[in-house]
Amino acid sequence: MIKVLRSKGWTLAAIGVTLVMLISGILIALRFYVKTDLYDTPVSLLEGKYSVDGGEWKELKADQTITDHFHKIEIRGKLTKNVLKLYDEINLITKDVWFELSTAGGETLSAYTFESMKTGYEHLVVGRPYALELPDTPGYRISTIRSLQLVNLYGIDPDTELVLTVEYPYSSSWKSFNYCFQVTYNYTDGLYMRFYYEALPVVLLFVLVCFFGLFFFPIAGRILGKMDYRYLTFGAVCFFWGTYMIVQSLSGYLNIWIMDPTLCMMLDHLTEFGFISSLLFYFKTNMRRSISRCIANLTGTVYLGVAITLLILQLTATADLTATSGLMNIITTAFILLMIVLLVTEVKGNRDTLYFLLSCVPLILTLGIDFLDRFISIPGAHFFRYGMAITMLVQIIALCYDLRQQYLERLRYEKMQKELYEANVAVMVSQIQPHFMYNALTSIAMMCKLDPDKAQEATVTFAKYLRGNMDSLKQKEPVPFEQELEHLKKYLYIEQLRFGKKLNVEYDIRVTDFRLPQLSVQPLVENAVKHGVGMKKKGGTVTIATRETDEAYEVVITDDGVGFDVEATRGNQETDGRSHVGMDNTKRRIKEMCGGEVVIESTIDVGTTARLILPKDNQPSLSS
Repeated sequence: MIKVLRSKGWTLAAIGVTLVMLISGILIALRFYVKTDLYDTPVSLLEGKYSVDGGEWKELKADQTITDHFHKIEIRGKLTKNVLKLYDEINLITKDVWFELSTAGGETLSAYTFESMKTGYEHLVVGRPYALELPDTPGYRISTIRSLQLVNLYGIDPDTELVLTVEYPYSSSWKSFNYCFQVTYNYTDGLYMRFYYEALPVVLLFVLVCFFGLFFFPIAGRILGKMDYRYLTFGAVCFFWGTYMIVQSLSGYLNIWIMDPTLCMMLDHLTEFGFISSLLFYFKTNMRRSISRCIANLTGTVYLGVAITLLILQLTATADLTATSGLMNIITTAFILLMIVLLVTEVKGNRDTLYFLLSCVPLILTLGIDFLDRFISIPGAHFFRYGMAITMLVQIIALCYDLRQQYLERLRYEKMQKELYEANVAVMVSQIQPHFMYNALTSIAMMCKLDPDKAQEATVTFAKYLRGNMDSLKQKEPVPFEQELEHLKKYLYIEQLRFGKKLNVEYDIRVTDFRLPQLSVQPLVENAVKHGVGMKKKGGTVTIATRETDEAYEVVITDDGVGFDVEATRGNQETDGRSHVGMDNTKRRIKEMCGGEVVIESTIDVGTTARLILPKDNQPSLSS
């Protein structure tokens, strides 16, 4: 059933991914082969000169990008290209700025100011201020100017001198002009065409990223048999990163569907908050030291608390998210760098952490560039999203590789479980050999006449022994040593019925709080009885002891029997007269289930010592 669900899950996931990639590929192909004159993106609306914050006038060409940081910029000149004849509309895409386009004589052609915004929405908000209004909050806005309106209503021609004034109202920070103000020339409904051919393919690709975040990593971890917290947090990072990049790709188009410019701005900031929060908590999953994880948890919680506080300030019309973005950018940079420092302290001896840090190099570099951009104007800044994209892609590849390795490990584990089951069967069969059952039953039969009560006790003990061997077939995990010891005592009780006074058993049990594979001690004791003291005319003593060292638990079985040549036996296992089926299976089970080993030392005519060594690092919890 699990294999069927697993197969169906991966099939549906593959179909979904294929469809999304196919649609994205078609749209990207159309983007390259569609006629390029459907729309155009000029670098500048006007060609002439411009002044930043009342400074000197600089020349502005049609193909020139204005990258200056500004609070207020004024541009004087003529419309670039033959716009009025070639295109139906001019779209002014603005972020966090007010603007006014007018003639040199002062006649307003198009304006988006605080006063005009309130006037335009008065019919929607009767009796109260504009729904999400804050003092001087432009938000994200698309303003459309019709070419026919400019020509017929205002008498504008290609030689008309125009003035464009753009104001960034936030005094606590500033941004580059090309980020805040973009222009497109379109035919009718050309903005939708631009969205379909430019933004939609990117959106679909990041929908795929969200899909990875919501389903692939969490479900993949679950299918492999465990819910890994690292996969869950990275799934959250993928989802919020995909959502953040979708909103970033749509930021110039949001006002098409969302009429409120302030809400458009809020969506941008909120998706960024969600992404950074999930990223900080994901950093924590790559830390091992408790102090580092504690600091990381505190850092992520503080960031989330600050983000919620800023959202409350926005909703209560106290301060908008753009006004507080400067503070949030500083906090984001500081917290990410703190996480990097914590990870650096854990690099020694931890290769996974080193690889994770190397994948974060693009993120750190681009974060530093964008941070410097707040103090010096860097053309084409806002690289953070690209650095994050590289880091995320590396992480996705790394975790996919990790999932593949765990999947292969899971297959190996299932194969090992099957082999262990077969080994248990072999061990059980080796323990219940016909001659052992014959000897046990014969001894019990003799007691029935001599000592009926003891015969009854022996019969019950023998039945419990057989039941223990049958139960071992169902047991796939290590069992407590006390359980193994009880079963071992039943075996020795039966053997003492056979050997009588020739078999003496002593116990030196100093520690019991550990686990080991079921029926792993009995083959060692059986060898001590059958091939040790059992081969000695006068018999002897078998001692079972346990002890604890700094690194491991040990079970030691000692006999003073005939002994044997260990080296000779290794080279001639088929002719030494000893059965190795149970012993070989025991060694393999101890190694695979507990990472342990069996060490045997023997001296002819002195005796044999078998040590079962169980490392503490591989010990399962006794409560599990």
